[in-house]
Amino acid sequence: FNLSKAMTQDGASQFQEVIRQELELSVKKELEKILTTAPSHEFEHTKKDLDGFRKLFHRFLQEKGPSVDWGKIQRPPEDSIQPYEKIKARGLPDNISSVLNKLVVVKLNGGLGTSMGCKGPKSLIGVRNENTFLDLTVQQIEHLNKTYNTDVPLVLMNSFNTDEDTKKILQKYSHCRVKIYTFNQSRYPRINKESLLPVAKDVSYSGENTEAWYPPGHGDIYASFYNSGLLDTLIGEGKEYIFVSNIDNLGATVDLYILNHLMNPPNGKRCEFVMEVTNKTRADVKGGTLTQYEGKLRLVEIAQVPKAHVDEFKSVSKFKIFNTNNLWISLAAVKRLQEQNAIDMEIIVNPKTLDGGLNVIQLETAVGAAIKSFENSLGINVPRSRFLPVKTTSDLLLVMSNLYSLNAGSLTMSEKREFPTVPLVKLGSSFTKVQDYLRRFESIPDMLELDHLTVSGDVTFGKNVSLKGTVIIIANHGDRIDIPPGAVLENKIVSGNLRILDH
Repeated sequence: FNLSKAMTQDGASQFQEVIRQELELSVKKELEKILTTAPSHEFEHTKKDLDGFRKLFHRFLQEKGPSVDWGKIQRPPEDSIQPYEKIKARGLPDNISSVLNKLVVVKLNGGLGTSMGCKGPKSLIGVRNENTFLDLTVQQIEHLNKTYNTDVPLVLMNSFNTDEDTKKILQKYSHCRVKIYTFNQSRYPRINKESLLPVAKDVSYSGENTEAWYPPGHGDIYASFYNSGLLDTLIGEGKEYIFVSNIDNLGATVDLYILNHLMNPPNGKRCEFVMEVTNKTRADVKGGTLTQYEGKLRLVEIAQVPKAHVDEFKSVSKFKIFNTNNLWISLAAVKRLQEQNAIDMEIIVNPKTLDGGLNVIQLETAVGAAIKSFENSLGINVPRSRFLPVKTTSDLLLVMSNLYSLNAGSLTMSEKREFPTVPLVKLGSSFTKVQDYLRRFESIPDMLELDHLTVSGDVTFGKNVSLKGTVIIIANHGDRIDIPPGAVLENKIVSGNLRILDH
């Protein structure tokens, strides 16, 4: 019995192997067909993209089940995640300018503002006094360059979705003291969930093909930065580290203490990869966490966790920190690993439904997942203020309010706020789109003493409203609530229908 069972198992796996090989062959043929439609000036570039996709697809077919063995996950050793205070306590050297001149700031700029109801790149949404995410980034780096008389460049990783609009805008910074470079992340074909074949029929991304392509996540930075030639250019200019972050994280400013720790390590051995982590709150239970795995630091994302262990993964007591996606990476190490084809990142399978109803999957990777491929990696537990992402209009309300003051492109928590935590804000679906959100606030309320705000339904705010403590405003379906100008709401629940009309 055991023998026949073994034989049928063996037969089944052989059968699967045959199917897998046939599928790879079919995909290869489809990709070759697509490549023949590329115009000559785009041929090489498209070929690189499709080769990259083929490698990723090959790995996707090889891997089965969750990519981590839960039994091997351990808490990281004490010294592998350093407290920021300890790194700051070392102070700064006199030659901080020469250290800064070795740095390049890279912003991940591939995302569109669609989740906030905006067309075009998310980085062009106004977040504070008419300034966009991109404006604030340029101001921050210009301030650094002027203060320390340095030449820190800004590099934007665009996607095919954001490249054109971003380049048009860049002309307005031509007089700023910041060199700006761009490169594009790859363009990969989405695959039909049933057949696992590419949806695209040719290289164009207009008309029927608009939804056939996608940018494959920020893990693509290593290959596309290298392929663009910009990596070699910057190494040639004497640059040694990149500081990578999401352009919508307004807390991700250049930190001189971390940079000094990288360039002048206390034990003389440089880190090739530093990940800024911060303590989890209830809002961050889904964030990726740093663990020790087979003797190396490893980023584990919720998608990789076996279902039976998801609650354990989310627990704030076992995994206290999460990845902010503020990363400091050695340029020489990226070049070495890219040339050895040694950067290993788990595949994230992202299911989507296209407008026509077709179910597709897109294969992605995450930049932080490569931490295990680098030597001497380190986590630094930074203050929460370095993680200030703006993903929704609820986040936007926080950064537009008097909780923060703006100085040289950097937002800092107002000294007038008595406790350093950020209020929890939940705006309902009537506020999802930026234009609706802006229409509902005549001016941004005073939120210095706010702990929690929930707003649901058709609600508008008059000028100079003040919110304190816990405020919950719920307009029932069909009702409307207008908070009158100058109102002070402290620990209040407002529900039903409130309209104050001028007589």
